[in-house]
Amino acid sequence: MAKNTNIQVTDNLMDNFRGYAALLRKIKQRVQVAQQRSIYAVNEEMLRMYWDIGEMLQQSQDTDGWGKKTLQRLSVDLKNDYSEIKGFSVRNMQCMIQFFNEYNQELTMVKGADSSIAQSAVAQLDGTSKQIAQSLIAQFGTYNFTLPIRHLSWTHNLILLQQVKDIRARYWYMIQCITSHWNTRYLQEAIKLDDYGKHGALANNFAETLPVPEASDVKSMLKDPYIFDMLTFTDQYNERDVEIGLVNHVEKFLVEMGAGFAFMGRQYHIEVSGGDYYIDILMYNAFLHRYLVIELKDTEFMPEYIGKLNFYCSAVDDILCREGDNRTIGLLLCKTKDRIKAEYALRDIQKPIGISDYELGQALPKDFRGSLPTIEEIEKELETI
Repeated sequence: MAKNTNIQVTDNLMDNFRGYAALLRKIKQRVQVAQQRSIYAVNEEMLRMYWDIGEMLQQSQDTDGWGKKTLQRLSVDLKNDYSEIKGFSVRNMQCMIQFFNEYNQELTMVKGADSSIAQSAVAQLDGTSKQIAQSLIAQFGTYNFTLPIRHLSWTHNLILLQQVKDIRARYWYMIQCITSHWNTRYLQEAIKLDDYGKHGALANNFAETLPVPEASDVKSMLKDPYIFDMLTFTDQYNERDVEIGLVNHVEKFLVEMGAGFAFMGRQYHIEVSGGDYYIDILMYNAFLHRYLVIELKDTEFMPEYIGKLNFYCSAVDDILCREGDNRTIGLLLCKTKDRIKAEYALRDIQKPIGISDYELGQALPKDFRGSLPTIEEIEKELETI
């Protein structure tokens, strides 16, 4: 009887501990939400201040026609009066003027009868990104579709203002920054690699093999083509060379693949019915909660490539996937593809698969390379000096 009593006391203690741990976790989560909201509120107020200062500077310039010396004087006076506040450099005040002018002009256009800019920008989005943008318009109207600006840092906004001139592309990058938590370095890499231009062009069967929201999310994560400019080959190469090169430059490889991808392995071993099989590259996406099986080919697309990739996706679903994981995606990377052949090959495939091209960096032309001195020639030349 005493033994049972001890067990009961222990169980009660464990229940109390679990209850306390759950309570602590909930409180901490609420504190984190408050902290995050506070950060957003401070950022939004700063952006509002920069907007208002930009408007005042522009209106004053229009009225009085002052030059850069006025900004220099303002910069000194504001820094003296508000030494604890950064951001009153001449350059930053010029950016405030640009910030106001850019979006004030756009808001004037959208406020009128034609709201096509905002609607067209939304049409370029997919999946979760599109849903967020649509909810913003539903809540605030097209006049305030510049609302995503408020959720981005000043540096994010400046990068987009100065490096992305197409307004539809800029909105697309804004939504990606918000939904995928892109930092400024990642945003600059995405712009450099033209993620917007490559977005959504690959051949795929996602609409037929995945629910609508998932199909859009998966499609928005993948590109066509992929640019592996960190790799250059002066001679003939095969897919194994490309695999090794991507692994050796895994950080740049992950940047090119996009947000949320983790590298799981090259020539990843799986065993099916006593047979050994090796996946070229296996990745996992933390945002989509699913594996990505990549097959690399150093040739143009061939329909028979799909069967092998379909097999690998089935095996990964059964062997590696755990509770909470979504269906595995296959991605076939070829040097080139005929889109009609690709669509025929995917038509009756049950696994979600995309087919994309890839491009490598430009190597030295052979004739130019041949004109360069060899190591032996350089050493011989040095001996004569």
